[in-house]
Amino acid sequence: MTSYAITAGGIEHYADALAQFEHLLGRLTGEEAHRATHGELEAIVQAEGSELLRRLIQGHLDQRGREEPMRERVVGADGVARTHHRAGCTRCLETRFGEVIVTRRGYGGRGVDSVFPLDAELNLPADKYSHGLREVVVQEVVGGSFDEAVAQLARAGGGQLAKRQAEEVSVHLSQDFDAFYDQPLAPSQAARDAGKLLVISADGKGIVMHPNSLREATRRALEREAHKQHPRLSPGETKNRNRMATVASVYEVDPYPRTAEQILDPDQQPGGKRPRAENKRTWARVEADQGTVIEQAFAEAVRRDPDQKLHWVVLTDGNEDLLRQVAAAAKRYKVEIVLVQDFIHVLEYLWKAAYALHPEHAEERESWVMDRATAVLEGRAQDVAVGLRRAATRKQLSQNARKPVDKAADYIDNNQERLQYDRALGHGLPIATGVIEGACRHLVKDRMDITGARWGLQRAEAILKLRSQKVSGDLPAYLAFHFKQEHKRNYPGPPIPLAVSHAA
Repeated sequence: MTSYAITAGGIEHYADALAQFEHLLGRLTGEEAHRATHGELEAIVQAEGSELLRRLIQGHLDQRGREEPMRERVVGADGVARTHHRAGCTRCLETRFGEVIVTRRGYGGRGVDSVFPLDAELNLPADKYSHGLREVVVQEVVGGSFDEAVAQLARAGGGQLAKRQAEEVSVHLSQDFDAFYDQPLAPSQAARDAGKLLVISADGKGIVMHPNSLREATRRALEREAHKQHPRLSPGETKNRNRMATVASVYEVDPYPRTAEQILDPDQQPGGKRPRAENKRTWARVEADQGTVIEQAFAEAVRRDPDQKLHWVVLTDGNEDLLRQVAAAAKRYKVEIVLVQDFIHVLEYLWKAAYALHPEHAEERESWVMDRATAVLEGRAQDVAVGLRRAATRKQLSQNARKPVDKAADYIDNNQERLQYDRALGHGLPIATGVIEGACRHLVKDRMDITGARWGLQRAEAILKLRSQKVSGDLPAYLAFHFKQEHKRNYPGPPIPLAVSHAA
C-alpha cells in the first residue's frame, strides 16, 4: 500500500475529522462496545464512520478553498474577462456521506455571471447532488422503485434526497446514452474473430404509462374507451394503457452445428461445450420508435464489424413491422444478413394445431408435434403446412374448430424463407430468440411492471437506459463518460490562466 506524507500546513483542515476518529475509537474501546454484538458494532462503525468520511471530505474541500490562488482575471465561457474578485463564496454539496460546504473564490464583472474556478477543478454539478451520491442513486433505482431507493438511502445514513429529486437525477444521468455508444471502439475491442457469428435480435414489451405519455393512437383509443362501460379487466390486463418498448440485443457467438434430433432430444446433445454469447449489449427504448432502435442495432453491429468479416444473423419472431425495419436497415447499411425465425414460435403454433386435431389424447398430441417439428427442422416446412390442412379436412373439422390448424399452416407458409432450419443448424446458427425474450423479462418487465407503477415518458426512458447499461456491463464506464461530459457542459470556458498576481 502506498504511503503518503502528511503536510504540516494541511493537517489543520482535518481537525474535525481527527476529533471524529478519536470519538469513534473511544466508543470502540469503551465498556459499552465490549458488551455489544458484532452486528451492533457494525452499526456503530457505519454511523460514526460515515460522519468521519463526511468530515474528511469537508476537510479536503476546506484545504482546497484556503489554498486556491487568487487570479488577476478569469475569462468565462462567454469570452468576457472577470476582474472583480470575491473570497468566501459558499455552496452546498450533498455527498454520499452527507452535506458539505464548498468555499471558493468568485470572479465577476458588470452585467456578467460570476465564475468559480474551483468549481471547474472539482467538476461540481449544476445542482447540489455529488457524483458519488448519483452513483449510489442509480444503483438503487435500476433495481427497485424510487420510493425504495430513497428509503434505502435513509437507512444507510449519509447523503439524502427526496423521491422527485431521485427521479430528476436519473433522467439527467441518462442523457449521454447515445453519445457513449457513438464512440469508436478501441483497436483491441474492434478486433474480431472472422469465424464468429454477429447476432442481432429485437422484440417489444409493453409498459403501463400515464395517459399523457402514450403514443397518440393509443391515447385516442383510451379516450374513446373511457366513455364506454366495460367489465372488470382481467389480472394483468392493461387495455390501451401500454406504450411499447423496443428491446434489442447485439452479441457475438461461435457457430454451434446441431441436428434436428439434438434440438428436440435433451439426451442427444452435440459434443463440446455450448458456446456462450460474448460482448453482449442489450438495451431497451420506449421513447424512440421501433425503427430507430433497429437502426441503432445495425449501427452497433457496424461499429463492431465495419468490414463485415463476421457472419451476420438476425433473429426475429416474425413480426411484420419488425421484418420491414430489419430489411430497410440492411439495405441502408448494405450488409448481407441471414434472417432466422424463432423456432419456439413455430412450436407454439404446432401445439395449438395438435389440440385441435387430437383434443383427447395427450400422448398422441406429443408424438404428432414431435414428428412435425422434426420435419420443419429438417427443411420440410412446406410439407408440414400441406399436411396440416389435409389433416383438418380428413377430420372434417368445422370452420371454427380448424382455425388453429389453418393458422399454423398459414404461419409456416408465410415464413418459409426464414424457416430453413436445416441450413441454419448445419452452419451452427442460433434458431431461438431466448436472449431477447429473456431481456424483455429481465430488462423491462422485472423493473417496469412493479405493482401499481404508471410511468411518465422521461422517467421510463431514463430507467430503461440506465438499466440497459447495467445489464450490458457498461454502467461504470458510462458514468465516467457522463461525468466528463458534464464537465464540458457545465464548464465550457477556456482554461484558467496559471499566472497569479497575489498569494492566497
